[in-house]
Amino acid sequence: MTYTPELAVKLSGATSYQLTKWRRTGLLVPEVQPKRPPIYSYRDVVALRAMVFLRAKTSAQKLRAAWGKLDMVAVADHPSDFSFGTDGRVIFVRRPDGVVMDLTHKTGHLVTEYTFEELFEEFNNFRGETVVNFERPAKSLTVHPRTLGGWPVVAGTRVPFETIAQLVDEETVFVEDIPEMFPRVSVDAARDAIAFSRALEAA
Repeated sequence: MTYTPELAVKLSGATSYQLTKWRRTGLLVPEVQPKRPPIYSYRDVVALRAMVFLRAKTSAQKLRAAWGKLDMVAVADHPSDFSFGTDGRVIFVRRPDGVVMDLTHKTGHLVTEYTFEELFEEFNNFRGETVVNFERPAKSLTVHPRTLGGWPVVAGTRVPFETIAQLVDEETVFVEDIPEMFPRVSVDAARDAIAFSRALEAA
């Protein structure tokens, strides 16, 4: 499953400007399609979210410097293979083999660290804006890598959010009609899917 820049922004908390800047500088280049239009993978979005999470707690300079050292501390297929943490001064990384290293100053072990479980929870970015819960971006929507490759779907189903949003035109199909078409999708869930889709369009 692939992600448009708009969906990558919504799920990661990055701004459109950050996506563009990080692509151009090579900090994070979309692995599916780098240009025109850029298309992100699930792993890219997880890595972007880690960058936004760290940027909320430390400077852009420290983030760039730390991210640039990933290849030096361990060979990994993708930045999303790492776990990250920071105390505001130091950025730490937990390698796939479990070793924790200091990416800011010198190599060392960390006693407490942030985990991807915390990273996936709602948090505020460096501008104080709320970044949605990654696995539950709306009350009735879920994201899981084993369900449609991580595409947002109505909870408890495999129905993509945009399928509902595209069907409801309030002329021939109304939100109240959705449970007849998709018995496991409630009217409230359909409204959530539509609101999420509109939020992406407005971004």
